Amino acid sequence: MNYQETTDWMFNQLPMYQTQGAFAYKEDLTNIKILSDYLENPEKNLKCLHVAGTNGKGSTSHMLASVLQEAGYKVGLYTSPHLKDFRERIKINGEDISENFVCRFIEKHKAFFEKESLSFFEMSVGLAFSYFANEKVDIAIIEVGMGGRLDATNIITPLLSIITNIDFDHMAFLGNTLEAIAKEKAGIIKPNIPVIIGEHTPETKAVFLAKAKENNSDIYFASDMIQNTYDSDLVGDYQEHNKKTVQLAIQILNSETEFIISDENVQNGLLNVVKNTHLKGRWQQLGTTPLIICDTAHNQNGLSIVMKQIQKQNFDRLHIVLGVVNDKDLNKMLPLFPIKATYYFCQPDNFRALDPKILQEKAQTFNLIGKTYSSVKEAYTAAKNAANPSDFIYVGGSTFVVAEIPGL
Repeated sequence: MNYQETTDWMFNQLPMYQTQGAFAYKEDLTNIKILSDYLENPEKNLKCLHVAGTNGKGSTSHMLASVLQEAGYKVGLYTSPHLKDFRERIKINGEDISENFVCRFIEKHKAFFEKESLSFFEMSVGLAFSYFANEKVDIAIIEVGMGGRLDATNIITPLLSIITNIDFDHMAFLGNTLEAIAKEKAGIIKPNIPVIIGEHTPETKAVFLAKAKENNSDIYFASDMIQNTYDSDLVGDYQEHNKKTVQLAIQILNSETEFIISDENVQNGLLNVVKNTHLKGRWQQLGTTPLIICDTAHNQNGLSIVMKQIQKQNFDRLHIVLGVVNDKDLNKMLPLFPIKATYYFCQPDNFRALDPKILQEKAQTFNLIGKTYSSVKEAYTAAKNAANPSDFIYVGGSTFVVAEIPGL
């Protein structure tokens, strides 16, 4: 199979939470352990940082990778989901895994994947670990897919565990209280491995302290310990917390491992995240007249920060291209959006996307008024055609909406 045929097979024949939701979620680590044994445990040959959290784990992972690249290390980076191409999930020093490696890996192991009914995510994790071990990276940054305790990445023993924050998301799987969600995220805390908590509340702090004590793990709270002194090319307001988390992680790596990262490496790494890692979709500017911004924020905490940042901008009229998936609590999400805006409700090309007419009807109950469009492209084009040079266009509500922006 060529690359297109290979990825089509991956997406269409194997369960994937990104498109199929609950069906793809596994309730234990049995399958990934079977796969790891079959692949001869490549993760045991890796030095890793493990990053979980509700929001910010992708940005934090990319920041860490950029800093370590600036320090001269060969850095593997595994994140999810992707925006345009599956290969974005697996990088070394900012370069996507090759199409050839993906094709050869799937072809070699396809019969095993089918026999064991492995999920898309399990297969992808095995591919990432094998690739990083094969390429002998100095360190690998591994982002948790969802949760932590039962996530397929949770077979690693990292140098450092990081949990960025806790908020309400994926509650059907992780629980409907902050404490319950925190317990799932805290599942990445390993015996005698230090853990950093980026942000906390009284409820979640108690959970993290108890889990760290149980595992004899040193625990650090970045928001209490670090005063941010660095700028970054990731300019979303929510990045302030992530930068603190990264700075503390580098301090611990310097003090407790053989890695050597200078202040200059940190400064340059944070200033060149996009250049070094090719991260997209985080308060990303797509145009200037009118100003166009897209962002992948898709839950209450992330969107509340983004909406506040929008209100800081100077513009005449606000246009919002909005689409969501069907498991979002619109009663909590929609009140975050400004009434004084024109809305372009759309539906990304995804099995889980919410019908834009349903979104429009629900939005109207919160006085959010706009028209519906059958695709992101159509809505985006309509917003650009309607906007004046002094206006502001925001595109978001879902990672899938951002992924379908033409030319991203």
